[in-house]
Amino acid sequence: MDSINKIKSITLWIFVIPFFAINACLILITQFHGLFDQEHVILNTIPYIDGGTSISRTARVFPTYLIFKPAMFLTSYLLVKYWIYNKNIILSFDPGNKNIKKILIFGIGSAVLLTVHSIFLGIKFDYDLYKLFRRVVMLLFIVSEVIAQTYLVITLYKIKNKIIDKINFKFLKLKRILVTTLIIVAIIAIPIISMPGNKFLKHALEWDYFVAVISFYLLTFFMWKKQS
Repeated sequence: MDSINKIKSITLWIFVIPFFAINACLILITQFHGLFDQEHVILNTIPYIDGGTSISRTARVFPTYLIFKPAMFLTSYLLVKYWIYNKNIILSFDPGNKNIKKILIFGIGSAVLLTVHSIFLGIKFDYDLYKLFRRVVMLLFIVSEVIAQTYLVITLYKIKNKIIDKINFKFLKLKRILVTTLIIVAIIAIPIISMPGNKFLKHALEWDYFVAVISFYLLTFFMWKKQS
């Protein structure tokens, strides 16, 4: 099917582009201090482990936002295409599927929220309401992504007998494990995030969770078999 080949052609990029962007920003701001005002400089850190900085702090200043923002805009566009292609595939095997609207709403919604977050990143307003708005947008992006991914995995399992010759089933199992883990971690993390303090733990959780979310698309690349 054409939609399957199209999904394979974009899912690798949905993982690679944001992964490269956040780590390129991290390397620049921790290793090339001469490019930044001293107030923005960050000392050596591996935030995935020590939580030494947040993603937004590495990406919201010049020149790192010149990498981060275009990368997120492109990722958002690819996400929209991805969820539309999934709709086409599911409907071709199960025309009456009831999860399609939910998958599209949360999937495309997450892409829109990522765009909104990227637009406002780096814009300074000294208002608590504005800071809360940015946090809420990012939280909603994560929640929408996980919900969309969950509905998609559930739907693929329901039609697995119809698509078994088109997928590597072990990667669908890995996607189920990943989504389940994301949900469990999110439930555990809510009290941690909502309480003051624990800054370094929150930062480490942010980096690791974001990479886990986009890893869903890397698994998608390997799950679908190329169609002749």
